Amino acid sequence: MPELPEVETVRRGIAPQVTGRRIQDVIVRDRRLRWPVPRDFESRLRGRTVQSVQRRAKYLLLELDSGDRLILHLGMSGRLLLLPTASPAKKHDHVDLAFEDGPLLRFNDPRRFGVALIWPAGQGQHKLLRGLGPEPLEPEFSADLLFEKSRGRRVPVKNFLMDGHIVVGVGNIYASESLFRAGIRPGRAAGRATRAEYERLTVAVRAVLSEAIAQGGSTLKDSSYSKPDGEFGYFQVRLAVYDRAGKPCSVCATPIRRQIIGQRSSFFCPKCQR
Repeated sequence: MPELPEVETVRRGIAPQVTGRRIQDVIVRDRRLRWPVPRDFESRLRGRTVQSVQRRAKYLLLELDSGDRLILHLGMSGRLLLLPTASPAKKHDHVDLAFEDGPLLRFNDPRRFGVALIWPAGQGQHKLLRGLGPEPLEPEFSADLLFEKSRGRRVPVKNFLMDGHIVVGVGNIYASESLFRAGIRPGRAAGRATRAEYERLTVAVRAVLSEAIAQGGSTLKDSSYSKPDGEFGYFQVRLAVYDRAGKPCSVCATPIRRQIIGQRSSFFCPKCQR
């Protein structure tokens, strides 16, 4: 599933190409996404101009001159591709936005867990965005916040870090990598981590996500993720623990272990992480 670095990479890829451009045509081939694409989807988008492309957590928000916003989520297998106008549709190409004097923005999603919804102008906070925690690369995300929110919590610290009500966008890959850099085992109770450990974890989360964004995200062997231009991300070559069970730790050479936590595979070094 695309995580925050992948979604931010997509945002940075499409924003310069669609901002300030008018949507000339909209084609919906299959409305059966995670929630059905609204019946007025085409009419609310056609003829509108994109004023900006924002990101909140793993949601992309295209702000329109009407005041409406288009909400997009890549789900588990979704891709947004920038293509030449009139590019022939392929299997799983569900939604096209054709821009005047610009590219074709195509949403492809084999598993159809993605989202394409309208957030109408004047509506209050959208239900999908309500209650989300702070962005991990913004000042609101801090060691103090993690320490205070974790007190008395028995949930594994990895699950705590992946809770979107605590902080948004830290998915399975980057939680494993951040905990490794901070020297914290993923299965430890969140309430047992010290303030000093959360200081290290905050620094690690910011560093891992920033590096991943700079590398265009991660394209794993079982992933369909690519950047809008079709190129792959490259951060996977820098992964220290994720999907490296049995391989030597890059710091101490101890074999990396795999553990199921919260029904997700977690990877850690039994020597470097306590």
